Amino acid sequence: MAATSSIEWTEATWNPVTGCDKVSPGCAHCYAETFAERFRGVPGHPYEHGFDLMLRPERLELPLRWKQPKMIFVNSMSDLFHEAVPLAFIQSVFATMRRADWHQFQVLTKRSARLRELAPRLDWPDNVWMGVSVENQRWTRRVDDLRAVPAAIRFLSVEPLLGPLCLDLRGIDWVIVGGESGPGARPMRADWATSVRDQCIAAGVAFFFKQWGAHDEAGVRRGKKAAGRVLGGAVWDELPRRVAR
Repeated sequence: MAATSSIEWTEATWNPVTGCDKVSPGCAHCYAETFAERFRGVPGHPYEHGFDLMLRPERLELPLRWKQPKMIFVNSMSDLFHEAVPLAFIQSVFATMRRADWHQFQVLTKRSARLRELAPRLDWPDNVWMGVSVENQRWTRRVDDLRAVPAAIRFLSVEPLLGPLCLDLRGIDWVIVGGESGPGARPMRADWATSVRDQCIAAGVAFFFKQWGAHDEAGVRRGKKAAGRVLGGAVWDELPRRVAR
């Protein structure tokens, strides 16, 4: 049975790697780390070692057992392009994604330089979407790395959005925007989110507004559920045109 997901823009998660390290401001309040560290030291638990990076070869073929087509977020609990993940293991993940061609796989990384470096040595089937995280203007260079990758669909995860963004959306198919939730969450200003939306509309790029996060549109802390997903009076659930359904 697939690991169903409550993440608004996907349907299931697959974690052949778990654990990671912080690399930029968007990592400060990592939900995956918070979850995994709760179980550090619990004998036999999948996160007995907390958020230490671990390869999970026994999970490599899991998507082949899931016969119902799904959108699958790859490594919601890690980063496939972490420096400690060997190229051979990444290639094995890509081999599974090619074999499981009835699914759509969404791979997301903050390590765009390594992604760009390894991309020529990976097999890129059409059902693999490749994305990078961009939390503020400093990290827009990740978009340039993504543009160099021969993925069928390229996307940006602008979450948590921590400042205003001016994006070059050439070669980008999809943009997800979201605010931060959980303890210590930093508020997202409404004009930051609407600016990214407007840039997507102007460029003809699909736009998905995931959430306001812990703070609502006015910057008042209300909790994720109460703050909701409405931006400018509408819910934005667009998908890349080639896979819209």
